[in-house]
Amino acid sequence: MAWSLLSNAPSLSTHPSSRRFCLKWNDSPRSFRKIRSLRAKASMLEIGEPVHDGYTEMLPPRRAQRRAGVIMHPTSLPGHYGIGDLGKEAFAFIDWLADAKMQVWQILPLVPPGRPIPGFREDYWSPYSGRDAHCGNTLIISLDELVADGLLTEQELPQPYNLSGNVDFSRVAEINEPLIARAAKRLLERSDDDSLKSSLATWRSRPEIKSWIEEAALFDAICNDPNLVGKDWWDWPEDLRRRDPAKLEQKRASAAAHIEEFCATQFLFDKQWLKLKTYANSQGISIIGDMPIYVGGHSADVWANQSLFLLGDDFKPTSVAGVPPDAFSEDGQLWGNPLYDWRSHSQENYRWWAGRIGRALQLHDEVRIDHFRAFAAYWSVPASAKTAKNGSWIVGPGKSFFDGVEKVVGDAPIVAEDLGVITKDVVDLREAIEAPGMVVLQFAWGGDKQSPHLPHNFCENSFCYPGTHDNQTTEGWYENLDEATKVKLANYAGISDAEGAAWGLIRLGMSSVSKACVFTMQDVLGLGDEARMNTPGVADGNWAWRIGPPGIFATCSPQAKKLASLATCFDRVSPEHMINKKNIEVESPKANDDVTPDGDGSDANRPCRQKFFGVF
Repeated sequence: MAWSLLSNAPSLSTHPSSRRFCLKWNDSPRSFRKIRSLRAKASMLEIGEPVHDGYTEMLPPRRAQRRAGVIMHPTSLPGHYGIGDLGKEAFAFIDWLADAKMQVWQILPLVPPGRPIPGFREDYWSPYSGRDAHCGNTLIISLDELVADGLLTEQELPQPYNLSGNVDFSRVAEINEPLIARAAKRLLERSDDDSLKSSLATWRSRPEIKSWIEEAALFDAICNDPNLVGKDWWDWPEDLRRRDPAKLEQKRASAAAHIEEFCATQFLFDKQWLKLKTYANSQGISIIGDMPIYVGGHSADVWANQSLFLLGDDFKPTSVAGVPPDAFSEDGQLWGNPLYDWRSHSQENYRWWAGRIGRALQLHDEVRIDHFRAFAAYWSVPASAKTAKNGSWIVGPGKSFFDGVEKVVGDAPIVAEDLGVITKDVVDLREAIEAPGMVVLQFAWGGDKQSPHLPHNFCENSFCYPGTHDNQTTEGWYENLDEATKVKLANYAGISDAEGAAWGLIRLGMSSVSKACVFTMQDVLGLGDEARMNTPGVADGNWAWRIGPPGIFATCSPQAKKLASLATCFDRVSPEHMINKKNIEVESPKANDDVTPDGDGSDANRPCRQKFFGVF
């Protein structure tokens, strides 16, 4: 039977997400071969015989490093230009996390959010309805960083606006996007021997980028054709939706300027984000990304890979995603995403998915997969249905999916979002790949003594949350509880009005057996439902919360000290946090260096990659 040994003894230069490693029998160094030999000898001993020499060296695996962290999307950061961006305030947040002895920064999807098209469709800037699964959200590109790169002048910057209010995405797009486009054009106008221009060319030519950027750029160019604005790709002219090679080449030629600008803008996003990620890693902080299991129907992902989705002769989805009716929704939830043709994915050895996960691991250290249960079985609804009532459960790809992806990208650190109605096959799959699941403290108090969300029922291989971005803030949740539940919380967790519900659940999560405890920044600040990030089932008014004006992290030292104290008390502090790293300087990405992930396809430039599935 295979076994693994976990280590908690990293060098100080190693990122925390790489110090928990798994050594299998077939790749063990000498010390592990010795332990294997001892185990073999032990298995041959008879009852009543003396133990063998070295018996006391045959110890069980050590516990993995315990961690804690914060959920906050980059759009929620402070910023001078209407939205959180990847500039100075993002680095200040990393410093604040380090002061708080946090090891995790969890974010929402970095993809371009769904945006409304007047007269055509009403999207509400959700990062879960993104337009492309591989692209980055260019709205969070820092204008100040573009000035530092010589792509804008200070005189061109807008007057600071909306310094402390929620994000007005439409206004940000109207004011900031033309400036970002101007910067991209200036980059393209530079000579080919310019270092930044050379880095763009190198980045764009890398196989892991080239595999998606060209199709994404062409798709965007077609979407912006004045005659096609607002139309889904399956309503385009026949030759475009069928991807006639001659027509596509003609379109690439006529839209060359648009395509070049699109690629340059995505490069600028990658450059700024990877600079920030490098700094986070240098401070001992691992970034956990979020990957919705499904992609949008009107997307380059589906248009460029039609055989991998369940589409009809009219190119429209034949079945769509959702969840069945439950206690919260008598009609279920009809998401509308096209479903995967898993047989086609299997025949291609999960090539597309391997590329998607590989891209996610360029931008993050670990990845939470939303709606993990669909890998075991998913709810399929006819595309013509008006609600999710009349769907059916269909068997998913199961472990063969993860085996296939692993062959291409290697082992990957995955967190399984396993909330909702979870059947045994989902639990078995998660345990088979050793991925941690999720527990949410706000879900624990409904009276079910066997609820997996009650701390005394936790398993160690889990991520504990007081609440997620989809929940009320803990203070808002607590306000609406009945008195009996409040008494239960007081008896179980010692939660009191003096401490506050948010910090009571943060303390409870920190003290739990879960390997990781993660909480929203809203709960750290003790905010009410006015700061809620998302209300599921409500289309408008979500995703816009921001923490406050520039400089706010300097006022949050008391919260950092409280978190640091709890992390220390409950053994969620890594050895790296014993060292002050605040003076480490991270330079801007250099040509052919930090600008692009995995320069030669190896892991040499990715110090934070873990070499296994799911063990944390």
